[in-house]
Amino acid sequence: MSDQTNDERLLNQLNRALGLEMRAEVMYAHYAAYVRGIHRLHLKPYFETEASESFVHANTVRNAINQLGGQAVTIRDAAPIRHTTDYKDMLEESLATEQLAAETYREILESVTANDELYDEIEQIYFAELRSVEELTQLMSA
Repeated sequence: MSDQTNDERLLNQLNRALGLEMRAEVMYAHYAAYVRGIHRLHLKPYFETEASESFVHANTVRNAINQLGGQAVTIRDAAPIRHTTDYKDMLEESLATEQLAAETYREILESVTANDELYDEIEQIYFAELRSVEELTQLMSA
């Protein structure tokens, strides 16, 4: 496989991650606004923190795309965001989102071979996604 093809694949993967992060940012902000009842006390701040984290991750990925000479997407991933006020549905949707993000970043790590700085940045995001998966798994079993 040529370097050009490897670079294009990496840029496509990074743009996929960027679209997922932009979707997650919107989803978490939406859920923070709509979570109800006693669960609002701890889930509203949780969702707001996750929205902020998604914003930071998106900026990191966007900057990487720019540094690699690519063009970053400006539209979020097209998967619909389920509107609900049921906290269990919100947690299920959040878990599925984080699992997909973790898998996407794991695949990116496999493609980043010649750029140690980018590898480190993506690895940090990957670990954050894994932590979110673990936290959501625990929240759902409580």
